[in-house]
Amino acid sequence: MDMPGNTAKFASASRLSAVTRTVAGEYRSIERIAKAGMSEPFKLVCLGNPLLDISATVNAEYLEKYSLKSNDAILVDAAGDDGRMKIFDELLGFPGAQYVAGGAAQNTARGAAYVLGRDQVAYFGCVGRDQFSEKLMSANEAAGVSTFYQVEPEVSTGKCAVMITGHDRSMVTDLGAANHFKPEHLDKHWDIVEGAKMFYVGGFHLTVSPEAIIKLGKHAQEHGKPFVMNFSAPFIPQFFKSALEQVLPCTTHIIANESEAASYAEAFGLDCDREDLVSIAKHVIGDSSRTVIFTHGLEPTIAVSPAGEAAYPVHPVEKEKIVDTNGAGDAFAGGFVAALVQGKDLRTAVDMGQWLASLSIQQFGPCYPAEKLQY
Repeated sequence: MDMPGNTAKFASASRLSAVTRTVAGEYRSIERIAKAGMSEPFKLVCLGNPLLDISATVNAEYLEKYSLKSNDAILVDAAGDDGRMKIFDELLGFPGAQYVAGGAAQNTARGAAYVLGRDQVAYFGCVGRDQFSEKLMSANEAAGVSTFYQVEPEVSTGKCAVMITGHDRSMVTDLGAANHFKPEHLDKHWDIVEGAKMFYVGGFHLTVSPEAIIKLGKHAQEHGKPFVMNFSAPFIPQFFKSALEQVLPCTTHIIANESEAASYAEAFGLDCDREDLVSIAKHVIGDSSRTVIFTHGLEPTIAVSPAGEAAYPVHPVEKEKIVDTNGAGDAFAGGFVAALVQGKDLRTAVDMGQWLASLSIQQFGPCYPAEKLQY
């Protein structure tokens, strides 16, 4: 990948080489320029918080040291006096620590591109002008995702400490530049929004710019396009209930896991068992035509809509083949939305999500096999 600001020659305007440019305060892939001359628009537009994951295997004592749970996600602020900011530097001293391109919706975008192929998926988010954003851009380009980063030169790219214990992971996130995304950045690329067939937004972005989500959501509503949102973490319905309530009417599909579903039930004061996923899903649906998908680890995935409910067994993976569950939910979402883009029915979409998740957990970090496998 060329450094931002460099120019490059490429033979064909219909396909890209792995190059980036910095244009008016943003990183954009040369694919953006190539795509402008193509007849086919991007099929899927994703919005989220781009982060560089720092992954390492730790023990239970290390989690206890910082009062962390083994399978959870929290936010920390570099501007505050949170002692957990030390984790980012400490993890680099652990054996086998790795940098991995992350950010939940960005993981999903790469997963969708794994299924759909190049020139199909566009991703929006905000980064700093540093080596970390270059790593993220490079990972996206290698995966076939076209990237449209807003750039904040004075702020570092966001990062996520991923602490792995067995098959669980605890995540501590410093949003950094990701916290500075502005809806106006979408306006600069509104042609991409108008051309898209559907949209995917990570719930983490509710902490950044609900306005940007609503902007996309209203466009989707007005043009009858699917709009999929992931709750992303238990703290989203718990601490960002108001923002969630603003955005929900825009959605056609909700994806969450059982912990996020329980947190939703608690936040909204539902009079049902916190493990009653069907009842919780029906509340999320309300009087809308929305479809709700609740994953549940190794338990069947629950799908609920006004038409009814169904449970779909997961794809079994031998225990010794499981490497890392970090990003399994993002992979599920990637397969699910890719199937919807292809016009598949709900059963197939869930199955494709489970298939991609089963591939992801056999890799280190939120990644997919180097060899392109077909569903």
